[in-house]
Amino acid sequence: MPGVPVFRQEALLEQALTHSSFVNECPELALEDNQRLEFLGDAILDFLVAEWLFERYPDAREGELTALRAHIVRTEGLYVFAREINLGPHLRLGKGEAASGGRDRPANLCAAFEALVGALYLDQGLAIVRDWVRGFLERRAREIDERRTSKDAKSLLQEYVQADLHITPTYQIVHEEGPDHAKTFTARVLVGGAIWGEGKGPSKQLAEQAAAEVALKTHYPSSPNASRA
Repeated sequence: MPGVPVFRQEALLEQALTHSSFVNECPELALEDNQRLEFLGDAILDFLVAEWLFERYPDAREGELTALRAHIVRTEGLYVFAREINLGPHLRLGKGEAASGGRDRPANLCAAFEALVGALYLDQGLAIVRDWVRGFLERRAREIDERRTSKDAKSLLQEYVQADLHITPTYQIVHEEGPDHAKTFTARVLVGGAIWGEGKGPSKQLAEQAAAEVALKTHYPSSPNASRA
């Protein structure tokens, strides 16, 4: 299978590619679907992506690393990896699942990719899996680097806080001054009821961005946006 290391145990590869719909349609074969391998591969991917991010971004704090990992291992991210190795045509699907577009369904491809990681780990160990997974990560390194620097402060702060604390920052306009044509607004960002930052700007939106930049500088100083505050 192109793009995948050669398996010593072919049965593991076949199981990784076997969707539950195929098993249900062929009970006489007594096959096992890829769900257990998916469970294992999911955990291994989380670790390997975390390890790679930890090494690549020594200045990043926990919240940023957590957010970046979540972005990489979400269904959309793994779908890209699966398409990269043309995984769809190799899936073993039931007739109904295949007929309804299952070979290009993100959930199926994501699950199969995770199952491949789990199967490869069982077949050849962590070192081989690490090399294989890092190939995908290195090919996306530029995009991940750009993601660190391109997000506006409010979006970045929300991403970090949700990853860290599982809550969403809120904003308040606490003051405005000046004539109607040249107002200055003061915004405050709160996280869990605590004030994380205040900022000013010529519009409510820009004031909120300024407050978010202050919060990033205070709570996530390694963030690329923090230097703007």
